[in-house]
Amino acid sequence: MYSLKVEGAFSSAHNLRGYKGKCEDLHGHNWRVEISIQSEELDNIGMVLDFKYLKSKLNAVLEKMDHKYLNKLSYFKKVNPTSENIAEYIYNQLKKPLPLLKSVTVWENVASSATYEE
Repeated sequence: MYSLKVEGAFSSAHNLRGYKGKCEDLHGHNWRVEISIQSEELDNIGMVLDFKYLKSKLNAVLEKMDHKYLNKLSYFKKVNPTSENIAEYIYNQLKKPLPLLKSVTVWENVASSATYEE
């Protein structure tokens, strides 16, 4: 089995609805995002996928979230913008263009992350 990982980043603000504590107030993060794909096979030149292609697909999703107030994006008007839900959102955005997608991990700081995989 082969695994590939690429990382991207975006900055945004959010607040957690229904949370009792500091995170219920508006605040921001410099998010780091890692995606992982897996395949049992390589193509005819010995690659699963080109890293450049993976990064372009990830960056296209992250660009829509960069420097935004996440709570105002249509998806997060109904879904609380927790790290867990952000990871799932990014996964769902990437699953169609990247059918080999295994997981999405979102860090809200250097010590705290959430991963979503099916």
